[in-house]
Amino acid sequence: MRPSFVAPDRLLATGRPAGHAVAARDGAPLSFEAFAAAAAAWRQAFVQARAGSVGLYLEDGFEFAAALFGAWHAGTRVWLPADALPATLARLGTQVERFAGDVPAALDPLRPAPAAAAPDWQPLDPAWTGLTVYTSGSSGEPAAIGKRLGQLFDEVGALERAWPDLPAQVCVHATVSHQHIYGLLFRVLWPLAAGRPFATARLAFPEDIAAALAQGPSLLIASPAHLKRLPPALPWAAARAGLHGVFSSGGPLPDQALPDCRALLGHAPVEVYGSSETGGVAWRRRDADGDAAWRPLPDVEIRIEDGTLWVRSPHLAERGWQPSADRAEAAAGGFVLLGRRDRVAKIEEKRISLDAIERVLATDEAVEAVRVVVLPGSRVQLGGVVVPSERGWARLDADGRRAFGERLRGLLAAHVDASVRPRRWRYPWALPLDSQGKTTEAALRALFDPRRPHARLLERDATTARLRLAIDAELPWFDGHFPGTPIVPGVTQVDWAIGFARELFALPPAFRGLEALKFQQVIVPGGEVELDLAYSAERGQLTFRLSSAAGPHAGGRIVFGEAP
Repeated sequence: MRPSFVAPDRLLATGRPAGHAVAARDGAPLSFEAFAAAAAAWRQAFVQARAGSVGLYLEDGFEFAAALFGAWHAGTRVWLPADALPATLARLGTQVERFAGDVPAALDPLRPAPAAAAPDWQPLDPAWTGLTVYTSGSSGEPAAIGKRLGQLFDEVGALERAWPDLPAQVCVHATVSHQHIYGLLFRVLWPLAAGRPFATARLAFPEDIAAALAQGPSLLIASPAHLKRLPPALPWAAARAGLHGVFSSGGPLPDQALPDCRALLGHAPVEVYGSSETGGVAWRRRDADGDAAWRPLPDVEIRIEDGTLWVRSPHLAERGWQPSADRAEAAAGGFVLLGRRDRVAKIEEKRISLDAIERVLATDEAVEAVRVVVLPGSRVQLGGVVVPSERGWARLDADGRRAFGERLRGLLAAHVDASVRPRRWRYPWALPLDSQGKTTEAALRALFDPRRPHARLLERDATTARLRLAIDAELPWFDGHFPGTPIVPGVTQVDWAIGFARELFALPPAFRGLEALKFQQVIVPGGEVELDLAYSAERGQLTFRLSSAAGPHAGGRIVFGEAP
């Protein structure tokens, strides 16, 4: 018999039949009676502590749910940190009276306390702001977002109405954390209300996903970070045999990941679009190529003004229209997203403020200036553009690029999760500026062009410059040129001279020709070469010379003029 849907505000007051399974830990069911008892013990702890607010972090989904409901029924407002990094907890400590759960003992976290008798559970007040989640604001500072319980519970009801035919006798498995709004709703609150048991442990690796889904009828709550990396060699046949659906949120699933999801899991994921501020907004399921439009969830209204998506729904803090941080355009059946409007990026489905990362890095004496940029590709990642200070250059020369990058990543360890720290670094002599004196995203991304060697500016004045170029074996110029005996092509050496000269001097736009060009020695992988540049604006000529400890490699003059 299908369990009845019970709104979360009445869950403990209404109860469930004896033996009803709320969760599963290591395959063993955990009953509603056990859940109510655990919630009562947590409620007792919050009542005894007289804590008006608590920072809650728990890995186990069952214990988390019990502590959450225990706090709410004790009248304790819950703040959910996204992680338990030291900087996160230190920041949260200024906002809450106590901590609870899996946090360091030095924070004196609350633990469940045996209750003398079962509480007289009463319905929760939907108008009460009983939850606060953190998300990165456009300013870069983590923003605390208060949620009325009614906002959460209305959204749970909307999810049930959107997918009323999902079976009840399935176990909900998740790769996402319940410390985030998506995991909280889809992994904990919706299953509790719908009567579906949920697995207490989060699935971290593809092998875990395949093994868990093979245990029996299931639903999978996932993120694109996991769905786009499904190894075909795993035993997916057993996994998809009992899989009744897949949900994904945190960012759009790349098109190239859809064929594997359909083939390996047997389902195209239901992708859910929303944010901590707006709650769930829309959904789509791309069963066929080209199904790109998002459709609003029940009770959600959308409109598009000047390319910005506006939302009105009961999941918002206010009932009026609210602009989102996304650009969009209308499409058949809904809308198509066109990207974000601010500097809060989603990497591995985690919202991260580029400004916040830059502020942390800028505190180091080795850093003179820094910008962080999103690098698109099959795997979106962050790149750090760091202009070293005088001490930074000395350290970079002494320790090397790899060690300097590890130093920068270490600065971020207490502030940013490892999965979203910048993975690639560039160390220019200055941030690139356009004619208006602005550093553009395009110019920053150009520094990560794999064809551009790492360069150190050694000397520079108004008409001359000397650079040191690292001839790394990974430079794509060596591919096929030549097999067994790789060398830098002559045309590439000329291209380097022009490219770096354009970064240093105001060259005319048009290339006119080459004069006195000579190639004396080949340039091979490894080591460094020096590039000397001299520009005569009167003649429109750039003289260049490439040399190393082995002697001269190439040189000549390049002539420029105005565009025709």
